[in-house]
Amino acid sequence: MPIHILLADDHVMVRQALRTCLEHAGMAVSSEASDGQEALEIAHAQPPDVALLDIGMPRLNGLETARRLREACPQTKIIVLTAHTEDSYVLEAMQAGAVGYVLKTQPTLDLVQAIRHVLQGGMYVSPQVSRTVVTAYLGHADRPLDPLTSREREILQRIAEGETTKEIAWRLELSAKTVESHRSRLMHKLDIHEMATLVRYTIRRGLAHP
Repeated sequence: MPIHILLADDHVMVRQALRTCLEHAGMAVSSEASDGQEALEIAHAQPPDVALLDIGMPRLNGLETARRLREACPQTKIIVLTAHTEDSYVLEAMQAGAVGYVLKTQPTLDLVQAIRHVLQGGMYVSPQVSRTVVTAYLGHADRPLDPLTSREREILQRIAEGETTKEIAWRLELSAKTVESHRSRLMHKLDIHEMATLVRYTIRRGLAHP
């Protein structure tokens, strides 16, 4: 039975290269998405066996996509593809529902092994970050839960990407007043009161492109 692999990355050349590499390994990418929102729409129509998600995608970043995908398609195995090795990214990806964390700096074989491993029910992380995950899961690197709701994280990303209140309201089918309310709450939760600081925080978290 063929494996349904969804590949989500906003760079066309990256998707093409990954598709070619996976085909050489006897696998195939059955669907592609250029951002998190598109990935969710594809997954809702046909839940994939494996979803390969880049973290830094427009409209909806990979971490938030993973959270929503885990809820909508619990059987889908989520693997994060990224260049980030920082502890915060690794731990947040795991908390978001990823069972694989593969660095783009690794050989393609790393990704192939990850796909095979998670399909067998395991968890896979690239060697450079495995110690972080093990330490965290043993309870020696506690990390506070994200105080923001899913909607607040989405609005936060769109603000950082330069969308106005009116644009966000239109795209998310909300009233401008509701968007303003979400923005006020998230800034209060994060104790951030300047827009420039909010944007820097969002980029540092990997929730938006710099």
